[in-house]
Amino acid sequence: MRCRTEKLSLITFLLMIACAIFTDRSSAQKTIDNWKPDIPKTWVDTEIAELEVPLANPIGSPKHISADYYYRIPIRKIYKSYPVYALGKELPGYMDWLKQQEPEIAFDPARLKTEADWTKAGELVFDAPLIFGSPEALYGVHNPEWVRAVGAAQAKDGTLPYLRYVIREKGKVEMGDLACALCHTRVMPDGSVIKGAQGNFPFIRAVGLGLKHAPDEVMRNVGESLYGAPWLKGDNPMERIRRQTAAEVGAESAEMPPGVIPRHRTSPVYPVQVPDLIGVKDRKYLDRTGLQLHRSLVDIMRYAALNQGGDALASFDGFIPAAQDFHLRPDPSTQERYSDEQLYALALYLYSLKPPPNPNKFDALAQRGQKVFQQQGCARCHTPPLYTSNKLTPVDGFSVPEEHKRKYDILPMSVGTNPNLTLKTRRGTGYYKVPSLKGVWYRGPFEHNGSVATLEDWFDPKRLRDDYVPTGFKGIGSKTRAVKGHEFGLQLPAEDRRALIAFLKTL
Repeated sequence: MRCRTEKLSLITFLLMIACAIFTDRSSAQKTIDNWKPDIPKTWVDTEIAELEVPLANPIGSPKHISADYYYRIPIRKIYKSYPVYALGKELPGYMDWLKQQEPEIAFDPARLKTEADWTKAGELVFDAPLIFGSPEALYGVHNPEWVRAVGAAQAKDGTLPYLRYVIREKGKVEMGDLACALCHTRVMPDGSVIKGAQGNFPFIRAVGLGLKHAPDEVMRNVGESLYGAPWLKGDNPMERIRRQTAAEVGAESAEMPPGVIPRHRTSPVYPVQVPDLIGVKDRKYLDRTGLQLHRSLVDIMRYAALNQGGDALASFDGFIPAAQDFHLRPDPSTQERYSDEQLYALALYLYSLKPPPNPNKFDALAQRGQKVFQQQGCARCHTPPLYTSNKLTPVDGFSVPEEHKRKYDILPMSVGTNPNLTLKTRRGTGYYKVPSLKGVWYRGPFEHNGSVATLEDWFDPKRLRDDYVPTGFKGIGSKTRAVKGHEFGLQLPAEDRRALIAFLKTL
């Protein structure tokens, strides 16, 4: 991909964090040849205007670009991609073989004849990188020092399934970056791969290595684009970044655990847990903060479009993240977007994702845990069979507007978790959504910012103490801190807690 603007090249240089999240509902599988999908328009002005829950301080809520602007943006080409192997696992001559491959457009709607074809094509979109560079410049997968520092898990076949090589010009092998798969691919301890899960590639650790050698002004410029929120007064997380060097930010980034990302519109100080996309078709709100409504497949298409560059073009009280000066929106010809067909296929694929086989049996201990779950009233918020009520819960310090009570599904209670992510970032609505408990056996770390690594840690009463050492995201500049909130289950006898965890792992 050519360098479109100076800002984008800087963001590319620092591996901009913009992995997105997606979802939706699809009809029964069609197998008839020449099946013609009814592809909705991704960008409709009236619908985009009502898509997101307003920010906690509504003055910062985005004014998105118009449909006219959006559809003047050139469509992104999706090229055929190839596996990236871990150090020592690549077959002899593999890179030379790649250099002999012809560039090939992988996504071609004319070749899609059935719904199964469209769903499979959606996986190509899921794996498709947004930016490209030399393998050495992006990720040092062939550098022993990089491998030791990053510690990325590899699949059974020796690949790093989060990454792909791409041939856009014969003889030139590029590594692609920022595909959906980068953040939403998980390698399990046995080397099996779960696509669409909460990912565990140490992305931010790798970014931190690059930041250590980046110019300070470049880091601050990119940081402003990713995290700036000028309307936030007082405790604005960007103030910390403006005082730091790139090396300092890089060192802090290297401490962030896999599965936690300071993605765009959040903050390195208030990062977010990477969501599991398996089962997303049943979620009414997207993002930990319930930022976007999810009513049908087209809303997943819109979420993907926004998070792959669209929301950076919005005006947040006059602040435009993608603008060279943060105020003057760039010409649409300098941007890229996915086509409606590509986004439709991606949404179909995400709706089709299934959980892996669960190795945890519903034994006597789990049966006892189910009774504890019922007796403790957990189902009021984590309602079977989805194990979520699909509602929002306000945080301490946020007053729910009367209009919200009419428009959104809101619980009349706070669970007391740390409110900073949803009060002090561009994704902050004043709410957290009630998460589903399905699939917790293969996920982690937990909490909206990934403070604890396991369910056992979550149900450890010691996490409420100020001298607690978080087993997940420890927090910037701290070694110990309390992980407060959601105290349900913490006062149970140890055996009941063990049984409850055993039950949850069967979901």
